Amino acid sequence: MQLHQIKPINKNKSKKRVGRGGKRGTFSGRGTKGQRARSGHRIRPAQRDLIQRLPKLRGLKNKSLKAKATLVKLRDLERKIKEGAVNRKILIESGLIKKSVKEIKIVGDGKITKALTIEGIKISKSAENKIKKAGGAVKNE
Repeated sequence: MQLHQIKPINKNKSKKRVGRGGKRGTFSGRGTKGQRARSGHRIRPAQRDLIQRLPKLRGLKNKSLKAKATLVKLRDLERKIKEGAVNRKILIESGLIKKSVKEIKIVGDGKITKALTIEGIKISKSAENKIKKAGGAVKNE
């Protein structure tokens, strides 16, 4: 026996073609009326219905790509840091900021009595004035 001599045991059965009139009657096995009885009917996907139920969000959606600075308040510096220099490393060690933070800014929220020296950190005008009044200094890059 060779490959060209092999024949299937069962013959291929042709698919019954429904919906074209003929022996199956007027409705051709599709029932009466409705979306499923029509030719080319489409069942709506459930996902589309879920999407349509969501509220439409209006307005401008452009978020700035620039990361915002993490704010450190003067009252936190007063509470956590002893007198001396304040830089990124010291803020991380004291637990005021995380290691992953890229930009830091000190804001003048609260009072300060210690003489701190701020090094290499952005600072607001009000915070700078309060630190200078307390006998500290600000050294920027």
